[in-house]
This record gives sequence, C-alpha cells and structure tokens, in this order.
Amino acid sequence: MAEPVAAPAPAPDGEPGAVPVLAIAGLDVRYGQSHVLQGVDLVVNRRPLSLIGRNGMGKSTLCNAITGLVPAFGGSIKLYGDELVGLKPHEIARSGIGYVPQGRRVFASLSVEEHLKMVARRGSDGWTIKKVYELFPSLEARRKNGGTQLSGGEQQMLAIARALLLNPRLLIMDEPSEGLAPIVVEHLVKTLHNLASEGVALLVVEQNLGVALSISERIAIMVTGRIALETTALQLAGDEAAQRRYLGVSTHIDTGVAETAKP
Repeated sequence: MAEPVAAPAPAPDGEPGAVPVLAIAGLDVRYGQSHVLQGVDLVVNRRPLSLIGRNGMGKSTLCNAITGLVPAFGGSIKLYGDELVGLKPHEIARSGIGYVPQGRRVFASLSVEEHLKMVARRGSDGWTIKKVYELFPSLEARRKNGGTQLSGGEQQMLAIARALLLNPRLLIMDEPSEGLAPIVVEHLVKTLHNLASEGVALLVVEQNLGVALSISERIAIMVTGRIALETTALQLAGDEAAQRRYLGVSTHIDTGVAETAKP
C-alpha cells in the first residue's frame, strides 16, 4: 500500500518543557443528557496536529468548546498557559485563536473585500488584506464578488483569510477539505504547509485520512468523545488495521485519499 505524501517537517516544537500552544485536560462537554466530550486530553505544539474521526464522534464539538461557542462542563483549555474556559467567544478570538468553521459560513450580502475589512485590524504588523491577497490572488481578482458567488475553494480561501486577519497564534480548521475538488484540496494542503512554516500553529479537524496524513506529522483519533489514539502520520499510514478499526477507512493505493472500507 502506497503511503500518502508526508507533510514537510515544520519548525521545531521548541525546548523540552516549553509551554504548549494549546493544552486541553479532562475536558467534558454535555448537550442536555448527552455526554459528548468525555475527559478529552490533547496538546497542540508548534507542529500541525490533525484530529480525525468518523461523523458524530465529537470533533466539531471540541472545536466549539475551544472557541467558547459551547460551554465546558469540566476540564481545562489553555492557550500558551492562559485558561480559556469561562471566556466569551470574542475574548478567546482576541487571545489568539482563529477559527475556520465547517461549511465556511460566508455571507451572501458581503463582498470578499467587505468580509476582510470587517475583521482587519488597523496598523497591524502581521496579517493584512494585502498579505492575504498575496496568499490568495484569486480572492483579489474577485474582491467585489459576494461570498456565495465564489466557488467552494474560493469560499474556503476567504474563510481562511478572514481568520488570518485576526493574527492568530493558533488556527483551528474544521473539515477544510469538505466538498472541494482534488486539485483544490492539493492547493489547500500546500497553503497549510506554508502557514505552518510561517509559525502559525494548526489544529486541523478532518475526515479525509489522506489529507490529514499529508498535513500533519502527528495524528489524534477521536472515538465517541474521547481521544482513542495519538500516533504519527507515518505509523498510521502503514497500519491498515488501525485505519479500519478506528475510522472504517483505508488509504487508496494510488492517490492516498481515504475511502470507505468495504466489508
């Protein structure tokens, strides 16, 4: 079985004992009587981390808990050592977390440029509208178009650009490759590699195993609200039994794109 293309080695995580970018410990989240997240422990350092799992395992709930969109029932979420639990979503965003939600969530009534101006910070030394246009030239070419007049790939570019303008220390992406053509996914993966090389820490939630393995050297697998396994992309790519056990998928021999396993 051919392995997916490995992600290039990004900047090192830092000295042993350094404060993690994101440290989640004992996190519990409930929806009514449903115990959705159950004692989640997860650490994100400077190297990209991909979180994978089947539908309904709690991945998006974890994203929403980190960003304050759902309350934590218990546990801790720390960004560079600072507690986030109990903060409001806008306070968490200001602390340095950018979020690219599943489904992009762009506004039909706003042009590309209006989306960006809405979040751009004046006098910023980091990400600016000019810089995100350099990253995504097609957005500049369509800057007057409404959000829903863009292709799926362009909407994803806009969602990423919008998050980058907050100058995040950590960028969280929920299902970034969903609904995108393979050539667009390839461009997305290259973009994430570039962001990682510029020092942006990444937590990428994916269902596409091939994409997850191409983005990150470290992989965490979520099963029924818990982190069931943490491993490396290289180990998981070569362990078809683990792929089928935890994900019900196997890596495609030719393309590296995950496909549903057959009985």
